[in-house]
Amino acid sequence: MKVLRTDIVMDVGESLNPAIDIGQIEGAFVQGYGLFVMEELLHSREGHLLTKGPSMYKIPTMNDIPREFYVSILRGSSNPRAVYSSKGIGEPPLTLATSVFFAIRNAISDARKDKKLSIDFRFDSPATVERIRIACENEYSVRQPSLSENGSNCQNSWSINV
Repeated sequence: MKVLRTDIVMDVGESLNPAIDIGQIEGAFVQGYGLFVMEELLHSREGHLLTKGPSMYKIPTMNDIPREFYVSILRGSSNPRAVYSSKGIGEPPLTLATSVFFAIRNAISDARKDKKLSIDFRFDSPATVERIRIACENEYSVRQPSLSENGSNCQNSWSINV
């Protein structure tokens, strides 16, 4: 899967340093992309975290950055109650990456509609390749054991969702 294009216009108030602000926005969006699409935390039955670092799960790399990535700062939106009329830019662009998660969910919904399947389905974040395939329901994914009420797979699973 590849994000082809992303356009962000961010309200940061009066930017103190536009180059740093744009870098923060780009970095936070890519970090959010990892959070909502790639970085799956897996736990053992005893509750121990199995994916303890970047060597154990996939994090965004240069190849995951959108091919066309346009970030600009909204002009004329000062914040007179803040220091130098600025606004925070840490978390907001991270949450903008949910747009990628919901675009994937909408694509799955369309694929399910084409197959005459229900468009009401469970689809948890992160939207990993495995979860996408299972949600699309083809002849191979239906062989995957369904999740029980507590979120764990069949009794022979090597990890559980918490």
